[in-house]
Amino acid sequence: MSLHPATRQIAFINAAHSATHFSLLILATAVLGLVQQEPGRFGTEYGPILALGTGMFVLYGVGSLPMGWLAARFGRRALMLAFFLGTGGCMALAGLAPSPLWMAVALAGMGAFSAIYHPVGTAMLVEAAGDRVGRAVGLNGVFGNLGVATAPVLTAFLVASLGWRWAFLVPGLLCVAAGALYWREPPIDMATARGAQKPFPSIPPAVVRRAVVVLLSIAAVSGLVFNAFTLLLPKLMEERLAASPDLLPVIGALAFIVTICGGLTQFTVGRMIDRMTLRRVFLPMALVQVPAMLALSFAEGWLVLPLAAALAASIFGQVTVNETMTARYIAPPLRVRLYSIRFFVGFLGAAAASPLIGLLHEATGRLDLALVVLAGFSGVTLLCALFFPDHREELQPELWQAQASPAE
Repeated sequence: MSLHPATRQIAFINAAHSATHFSLLILATAVLGLVQQEPGRFGTEYGPILALGTGMFVLYGVGSLPMGWLAARFGRRALMLAFFLGTGGCMALAGLAPSPLWMAVALAGMGAFSAIYHPVGTAMLVEAAGDRVGRAVGLNGVFGNLGVATAPVLTAFLVASLGWRWAFLVPGLLCVAAGALYWREPPIDMATARGAQKPFPSIPPAVVRRAVVVLLSIAAVSGLVFNAFTLLLPKLMEERLAASPDLLPVIGALAFIVTICGGLTQFTVGRMIDRMTLRRVFLPMALVQVPAMLALSFAEGWLVLPLAAALAASIFGQVTVNETMTARYIAPPLRVRLYSIRFFVGFLGAAAASPLIGLLHEATGRLDLALVVLAGFSGVTLLCALFFPDHREELQPELWQAQASPAE
């Protein structure tokens, strides 16, 4: 049985989400093997080599801002094709880099092309999801976190078996191949592929403004926390559970176990927010972050795994809530623009993660202080969660029409 054209398109969007997060996290694990395999070429310290990814995360954030304009000018399909081919090509170039400068340039190019996915792909996804936005976004989040979870595992395997360069070359070539398959797919109008859509409700402007302010405030903080946590995870596993360099595959496997908890949580959260208001799902997750982050800062041994898993569930689960919030409060014609602004704000925070973790680790020799700093940022997320809109109209949009004035 052949798949519905919209289903195939969504499959490519989900694959692109995996590729995005996988590509951004290759360096975080590859650096552990790169120091051993080519110590004179790229340096001998974890922090400075990890900082080569700063340009990647900066362009990943800044590049999302013009995507609304580019999508209107060139079309979403063209941009998604550029994502696959550009991200994959730059990944492969990073594997061929002869020096730190060229490594930084290739990674920066990869970040620029990766910036396409979230504002464009997410907007395509929610328009095709119809009334089940939560489930679609949750499943899409699982694919994104599969990229996050498999990056340390597959990278560690490729570094240990073939060398660090193949850790970039193999996924880069696979991403280009996915782009070639996407190029062969016929164009499709994602907004109408599933049939007639319900009209978007008229939401009071005050409610929309509050939602946007809260959403952008959370984005600024959660972008840093999300990216920093995923970047430091392999090093944390090495410090606390597998200190020997010979255990690189074990480090990757432990990071995978932790991250997959976050992916499974996103799917569960996606199903929950189709039945509950967003604030009631988001607030419990925000409450977990600060104490778990502080506990993880001094935990040793196997206690690290459940603490890190709880953090992953909280950090990744809230991403599904934030993306669904845009779909519920922002009309379809404006979504790509708001997604562009939201991801721009979030990825600027994410861009600070790499140098922040590198500098704090270089100053102390451990990740304890970095985790304490992240706990402080998580406290800001909790404050934002307390101001999250909480309206039953989220689940019954027709009730917005019955309101005579905004209800806060």
